Amino acid sequence: MGVELRPLGVTCNITCQYCYQNPQRDAGNLRRRYDMAAMLQALEQEDEPFTVFGGEPLLMPIDDLERLWAFGLRRFGRNRIQTNGTLIDERHVELFRRYRVDVGISVDGPGSLNDARWVGSLERTRAMTARTHDAIHRLCAAGLPPNLIVTLHRGNALPQAWAEMDAWLVEVESLGIARARLHVLEVDHPEVGTAWAMSDAENAEAFLHFYRLEKTALKALRFDLFDEIRNLLLGDDRAASCVWQACDPYTTHAVHGVEGFGERSNCGRTNKLGIDFVKADTTGFERVLMLWATPQQDGGCAGCRFFAMCKGQCPGSAIESDWRNRSAQCALWMRLFETLEAELVDEGRLPLSLDPRRQMLENALLEAWSTGTGLSMNSIISEWPKPTG
Repeated sequence: MGVELRPLGVTCNITCQYCYQNPQRDAGNLRRRYDMAAMLQALEQEDEPFTVFGGEPLLMPIDDLERLWAFGLRRFGRNRIQTNGTLIDERHVELFRRYRVDVGISVDGPGSLNDARWVGSLERTRAMTARTHDAIHRLCAAGLPPNLIVTLHRGNALPQAWAEMDAWLVEVESLGIARARLHVLEVDHPEVGTAWAMSDAENAEAFLHFYRLEKTALKALRFDLFDEIRNLLLGDDRAASCVWQACDPYTTHAVHGVEGFGERSNCGRTNKLGIDFVKADTTGFERVLMLWATPQQDGGCAGCRFFAMCKGQCPGSAIESDWRNRSAQCALWMRLFETLEAELVDEGRLPLSLDPRRQMLENALLEAWSTGTGLSMNSIISEWPKPTG
């Protein structure tokens, strides 16, 4: 479970054209105030390490950030923040060091490749992009290399952009950055799809290009998505991120949101109507059960050999923004699973997708979900008899 603290909700200093939080902004659900005591009380009750999140969390006064991180260090021994990096200055860097803050920066590349992260005009957008990259360099120079989140889209992941993206990724690796998360573009508005979305084939080729880059040119920097898929194919979901974990959009077990007045919320990726729904008390597995039973031509996953590993992926990226459907990017995930599956076969290993015992695993998962219980693949497979001889 991860706790996301959102003092200012989705309020941000830039206007990324594809942001999954835009439905809330379009509905006017922006926040300018918060109650520090209520947030701290909620964090005590959650009793888990938390990420200061947004919108853009560095819009908070620096004294309030310090108060949050002093609590986090005292209670959990560490802190985290996810930011676009444009507001980072030397005072923030000092707080990051003092309060053991792991920094995540969202950025889609250098210069024009980051233009989807819009700031009202091309001049201001490029200036803000430069500030983000300056922040990355400053953090690395201070011995605090951030993790990166990079969303792939028409502006940075078509073949004509690969050479520039490759050079940038090699550069950030040389600075000491070791981890990056590649995100597929989430389309919540038709205009976003028209301007920035790639086709299924283009998405697959882009992700596979960066997978090849990782294997051939990068020595330390890892795109964790590919390690996750490989591990899932081997039946190991212990470190798999939330998108592979049968997420219930009404509880989003992997993400507990704490808002500015201490109220609880879900992962923002499931907010398609512009409001934060109150977190349900009980986790349900209706989505994965429906996907298992629904034919693929009707938006389900019936008969897919990767179902136990993928589970329809994130409900926030579902077809037509309807969580009852599988991911709109199913073709991408299928291509990546097939690629890693073939690699494992070439290595002489048996991927779970081709294992004759896969039906046993699926039956065990379905039985647990039908009784309202979450069950990991790893826990099931660990009980299988070990090979002899």
